[in-house]
Amino acid sequence: EIVKKFTLTLWNTYSFFVTYANIDEFVPQAGPFEPKHKLDQWILSYLNTLTEEVTSNMEDYNLTKATRPLVEFVDHLSNWYIRRSRRRFWKYENYETLHTVLVQFSQLLAPFTPFLADEIYRNLTNEESVHLTDWPKANKKLINPALNEEVRLARQIVNLGHAIRGKKKIRVRQPLAKVI
Repeated sequence: EIVKKFTLTLWNTYSFFVTYANIDEFVPQAGPFEPKHKLDQWILSYLNTLTEEVTSNMEDYNLTKATRPLVEFVDHLSNWYIRRSRRRFWKYENYETLHTVLVQFSQLLAPFTPFLADEIYRNLTNEESVHLTDWPKANKKLINPALNEEVRLARQIVNLGHAIRGKKKIRVRQPLAKVI
């Protein structure tokens, strides 16, 4: 279940990035950047919130609490951020954000899946190893609790809508006249 839900989803997300970034000959910026799109701001806010949470749980030697949010993050990254950003990748708009997310996430992942994290990190950075880097620090300037909550609520509403469609056997791609 972990392989299907986490490892393969992360690898597919990484492969998606690499495929499109190579096609468009993306080169990461040297310095910091400020994302303009709300989805980019949200995923960076969520990543830095995740960094704080994983760090805190690692410092408390609570590995179970440290790893569960990583699985949830990958699901949100793949099934929310990328699905809603796909057209922007075709327009060469948000490689920088996804590159940043994958690099920092690989650093968070390194103690738990060392080989996978190292493969992702080394390919995205051309550096020797993720295991030779410092533990990532959360950028508090990028954390936006209100935006995190807004997206959480939107996801919850969408999930409830999907559940109702499932009960009524209405396909997701079938447009609805109204929702009450």
